[in-house]
Amino acid sequence: MQKEENLTTQKQTLSKILAQTIKTGIIKSNLFPMFAGLTLSLYTYQISLFEKIPEIIFALIGSIFVIGAAGAFNNLYDRDIDSIMERTTNRPTVTGEIKPKTVLWLAILMSIFGIAALALTTPLAAFLGFLGLFFYVVPYTMWSKRRTVYNTEIGSISGAMPPLIGWASMYPDITHPAILGLFIIAVIWQMPHFYAIAIRRHDEYKAAKVPMLPVVKGVKRTYIQTNIYLIVLIATSFLFVPLSIGLMLVALLLSILWLILSIWGYRKMDSEKWAKSMFVYSLIHMTVLFSTVIIYSLMGIFFHL
Repeated sequence: MQKEENLTTQKQTLSKILAQTIKTGIIKSNLFPMFAGLTLSLYTYQISLFEKIPEIIFALIGSIFVIGAAGAFNNLYDRDIDSIMERTTNRPTVTGEIKPKTVLWLAILMSIFGIAALALTTPLAAFLGFLGLFFYVVPYTMWSKRRTVYNTEIGSISGAMPPLIGWASMYPDITHPAILGLFIIAVIWQMPHFYAIAIRRHDEYKAAKVPMLPVVKGVKRTYIQTNIYLIVLIATSFLFVPLSIGLMLVALLLSILWLILSIWGYRKMDSEKWAKSMFVYSLIHMTVLFSTVIIYSLMGIFFHL
């Protein structure tokens, strides 16, 4: 009986170590925009959901593996930074619960299987999966994260790949204004989101010598830059016009409210509270927008059956 309990505990510990190593939380949050891009593609080209079930499954599996591989590579490379920052000190790559060699092989195998799974949908989806992985590991993790205040901008390219991958897995053409709009929104969204995190974790990033914008340039510069991005986000909403006025209005309203919150909050709150409100709203913005895209697309697909 004791042996069975020990075995169960070991399995739970192993699964927890693997989950932290490949960052399952980030995988889950990125599958949401991936599925938004996927369903929007099906709706745009009036493709039946049921005839694409194999591709949907491969897109899901491929995305999980590629995003997980990116997380594992990031954890492996950032062990020195993670050991300094409070929120990352318990990662298995820092505590030694998993060996660096194991993480490296895990990341390599997940990359291969992930890109192969995406290739079973369309070659373009596989290429985008590779591109997202490459951008996250090399230009972001290995170079810009430690060297420039524009590390968030560089990292945002890979962070915005999921909707493109989802779209391309159903239809191999990413030139439609709707998916370009979704991609640009996914890119721009990350700056206010991660700037807010950086303000709240200012001391940790400073100790780890990660040149986040608020750490190097201060809160006022971050506030100005945030508002510029939010104005771009408002303008990007109009890319949905060729497909749906409804989606355009939802995206537009969400972005305008975010800009109002930024301006009002900065005047009325201290920087910590302002950053917290901006962070919380960024999650609301993402959830509402992508949920609307998914629901709108699925309803459009089923009504045209």
